[in-house]
Amino acid sequence: MHDDSNPPEFALTGLDLPVQPRGKPLSPLWFSGNGTKGGSPSARFAALVSLLIIGAGAQAQTPTHSLRVDYEGFSVWLDCDQHGAYRFAYSVGFDTGDEPRADHFSLDPGVPAHCQPASAGSFKAPPGKPRFDRGHQVPANHMDWSSLAIGDTNYMTNILPQTAVLNRGAWLATEEIIECYRDVQDLRVVGGAIWGNNAHNDYFVESHGIKTPDYFWKVVIRADGKAQAWLFPNSNAPTRARLNKYLISIASLEKKLGESFPVSEAVRKKRYSKSWTIPAGCDKG
Repeated sequence: MHDDSNPPEFALTGLDLPVQPRGKPLSPLWFSGNGTKGGSPSARFAALVSLLIIGAGAQAQTPTHSLRVDYEGFSVWLDCDQHGAYRFAYSVGFDTGDEPRADHFSLDPGVPAHCQPASAGSFKAPPGKPRFDRGHQVPANHMDWSSLAIGDTNYMTNILPQTAVLNRGAWLATEEIIECYRDVQDLRVVGGAIWGNNAHNDYFVESHGIKTPDYFWKVVIRADGKAQAWLFPNSNAPTRARLNKYLISIASLEKKLGESFPVSEAVRKKRYSKSWTIPAGCDKG
């Protein structure tokens, strides 16, 4: 039975966001303090992220019609007017999984149709335009500890049109950083999409009923308190080689999003010039 209760220390005062429980988060990793390796985010972590995203001072950033969906191991927040996920969150520890990635995408039958894309098909842009992938917000590889969890990542509620250059370049590089550092210490990951005013890249309104996000962002918080954040344009600019160009201070990202993340003031203000180096010999699989 999914426990959607909020512990007292993370009470969501004034929050009235519908929740569609689809999975069963396992025992806490980030909050357990017992050194347990592996596992998925807990309901307590989902509650904390809800507080960060929709808490005091951030209501203006919350879509009018929102739905939080808790899957096995991760959560997504859907903007039902945009028909896609505007936030995602999960936590990871030591990688002990090796479940194979599903080779198909599908709509989630347990989520209202108007809160997700209208099709699970490929995003095919017009000739001469950038190539787009079905971009995972929560990557399948980070959920390979569970056949259910890795399968859940292929629901279209976790997919958005993302340029192939970004998806296979800088965005993938952040996923590999997480995959490697999770074996060093526990990590929290929070990210999302930003729909701006650029109508020139909205190629998929007719085929999928969804506009193309103009930006994607991601924050990775380590157990030792250090954190890095990136803000990427959804274009052909964010290659792997240019990853560092899109580093942003958490303070600057908070200002853009109207949100607050659980980091120290020193970490909040720090702007890295280089992303964390992937350790030698890291198994990215």
